[in-house]
Amino acid sequence: MAYNNDNIFAKILRNEIPNNTVYEDDSILAFNDIAPKTPVHVLVIPKGNYIDLDDFTANASTIEIGNFFSKVGQIARDLGVPESGYRLVSNNGENAGQIVPHFHVHIMGGQKIKEGSMARGMQS
Repeated sequence: MAYNNDNIFAKILRNEIPNNTVYEDDSILAFNDIAPKTPVHVLVIPKGNYIDLDDFTANASTIEIGNFFSKVGQIARDLGVPESGYRLVSNNGENAGQIVPHFHVHIMGGQKIKEGSMARGMQS
């Protein structure tokens, strides 16, 4: 499967669609989810053209992968969610509920998350 440059996250990266940016650097963009499932619900995406976690870990450099996950942790700390706990979600492929074919993770927190409650309504 080839990367689709018309997906919504590619358009956000090209500034064709506005977002509420939480963090940005040369390789990462983090922004608030437009349909949050928890009080804190931020999406973190690499700026490279990666379809899903499998594509990202197979084709990104070790430095890029390490930087991405280091920044995810930093963003979670900046959001203040580690103290109360948070969930990190990445749907990998259509059967797992991935709708947007651009690798991303969800940082979700700010409330107690019941076991299984996110799985039922968590797609993107």
